Amino acid sequence: MDYREAFQTALDRVRSEGRYRVFADLKRHRGEFPRATWTRDDGTTQDVTVWCSNDYLGQGQNPVVLDAMHEAIEAAGAGSGGTRNISGTTHYHVELERELADLHQKESALLFTSGYVSNEASLSTLYKILPGLLIFSDELNHNSMISGIRAGKREQRIVFRHNDLQHLEELLAAADPAAPKVIAFESVYSMDGDIADMRGTVALAKKYGALTYLDEVHAVGMYGPRGAGVAERDGVMAEIDIIEGTLGKAFGVMGGYIAADAVICDAIRSWADGFIFTTSLPPALAAGAVASIRYLKEHNEVRVAHQARAAALKAKMLRAGLPVMPSVSHIVPLLVGDPVHCKMISDMLLEEHGIYVQPINFPTVPRGTERLRFTPSPAHDDRMMDELVEVLEKLWVHCNIARVGGVAA
Repeated sequence: MDYREAFQTALDRVRSEGRYRVFADLKRHRGEFPRATWTRDDGTTQDVTVWCSNDYLGQGQNPVVLDAMHEAIEAAGAGSGGTRNISGTTHYHVELERELADLHQKESALLFTSGYVSNEASLSTLYKILPGLLIFSDELNHNSMISGIRAGKREQRIVFRHNDLQHLEELLAAADPAAPKVIAFESVYSMDGDIADMRGTVALAKKYGALTYLDEVHAVGMYGPRGAGVAERDGVMAEIDIIEGTLGKAFGVMGGYIAADAVICDAIRSWADGFIFTTSLPPALAAGAVASIRYLKEHNEVRVAHQARAAALKAKMLRAGLPVMPSVSHIVPLLVGDPVHCKMISDMLLEEHGIYVQPINFPTVPRGTERLRFTPSPAHDDRMMDELVEVLEKLWVHCNIARVGGVAA
């Protein structure tokens, strides 16, 4: 077999579909978020404004966070020393887990190296702990959740239509009443910007004796009076059995976690391969995360400003007739509907206008729903927004993308 040809064929297929991804070489400016320097292939540079960062609140530039990380490096050095089971548990990790448990008002928390790993490891491990488990999964759950759920047999994986609680109840009612059950869903769905019916899902879980597993990755730090997420905002956090989150988005650092009853966290800690066999986070990252969480617990005004900025951008785009997809969260998706056009607009924004936003194509979103996904932060001011909208209006005409009343035609 010609292995090289097989790899080349795989790449050619992606290119032919217009969804080959090119990463922009960026260097952020400390203290000037969302400004960055883009380095082109020829080595020349250009200053750009970043519009697609998941560092939603700019916490990766917060001096409080940076100071904590510097102090941890000076005190403890660079790496953690190994896996948590051997030599990689430090006081920084213990302190962070306590902070996370407090954030979500749970008995315990368990730290992982990323949000992807925490979902994949935790969900796959539930099958080991609960024989015969059935996991009911929203069809638009993140790939990391799907990957963990695929550890079960086909008959153990039951998918319900997105945010369709009637369909979920039909599936729950048809399932073996004696089988252990978990409902796995997200709070904020990051590509469409919609939010789950938290109370309705909890009610169904109680009715049919299911555990709830909630991914708050795109909500922690940004919703609720202390930033614990949509479950806190909606007053149902105590009724969610397992909350999963990330430190790499609103908290501006890196890592993933679950928060739950102590016995749940301890069991997953003892059984999850994705926890047992991987090197733990460096102390500096843990220290930065602690500082970021503590800061956002006390600074709700950052969340208020963030929501106001997202609402302002949506309003400006809608007034301009741009095809903003419906979103009740901080996510601002702009429908293009074609992978080639999507990348074309993204390239032109960067190369000609110094505006950076990545095209979102299949498999991240379904074919035909390709989009630009904007994530305005408290640091994106009106001047930046007006400039963006003005350029987008011109490009929509230049690229011949039809629009009618705020939706793509």
